[in-house]
Amino acid sequence: MIEYIRIFSDAEGCSHFEIKKIELTSNNYAPPALPLYTSSPESTNSLVFLELPKDWFGEWHPTPVRQWLILMTGEVEIETGNGNKFISRAGDVVLLDDTTGKGHQSRALGNEPVRIAALHFS
Repeated sequence: MIEYIRIFSDAEGCSHFEIKKIELTSNNYAPPALPLYTSSPESTNSLVFLELPKDWFGEWHPTPVRQWLILMTGEVEIETGNGNKFISRAGDVVLLDDTTGKGHQSRALGNEPVRIAALHFS
């Protein structure tokens, strides 16, 4: 299983986060290599690489598009509308699903830029 954090908006437009899991199953993914574990495929339509400079701060905003974020370097603190905060580090996966409402705010932590691979849904 792979754990990820999903940020979403409730009916009133307040964002929250929850920890979710992606199931993996054994698959002959790249024969003749041995089987490995894969998730079910999800269609995305673009990939964008992002870099948040050190000390970057993003005011309250909804995500511009539903997207997976895969943190490659650095740390980012994300606060949701209900006041909860979490820190994502390199290797973490976040699903931004708060396309409506107040959204979330983000802050780059530490002395290095935060680099992110963002996969946008169709």
